[in-house]
Amino acid sequence: MIDTAIAGAESAQKNYERMFSAGKEQVEKASASAFKAYEDLSKFSKENLDAYVAAGTTIAKGYETIGRAWVNFTQETFEAGAAVAKALLSAKTLREAVDVQTDFAKTTFDKLVAEGTKVSEISVKVANEAVEPINARLNAAIEKLLKPIAA
Repeated sequence: MIDTAIAGAESAQKNYERMFSAGKEQVEKASASAFKAYEDLSKFSKENLDAYVAAGTTIAKGYETIGRAWVNFTQETFEAGAAVAKALLSAKTLREAVDVQTDFAKTTFDKLVAEGTKVSEISVKVANEAVEPINARLNAAIEKLLKPIAA
């Protein structure tokens, strides 16, 4: 009877150890899986943030370029205006003054159109460059989402 009780206790102990071992393995696997998912999510989030920072930097540089272009245009127009004022003051006839003013208006309008075109081209280029890192992250997200479906 004692031998049977000892054998039963040993058997119960072995079963308990097997159950505990199996549970421990499952907890370790689940923990490893959770940590891996967390690391993947952290990496993905950091890459997204980096993409937005890169886009923001590109936009800031673009605004700086556009701002410089407008400042240069304004300065050139102001200098041209000062030269026209001198020419108007030295005009000997009304016709000469009208010609000076007409030439100034035409030249200024042509420069304005050219500058507007230049700024528009810069804006389109900056917008395309700023969207590139965000598109890359979007494509990476779509790939990540579609990968389990394809498997």
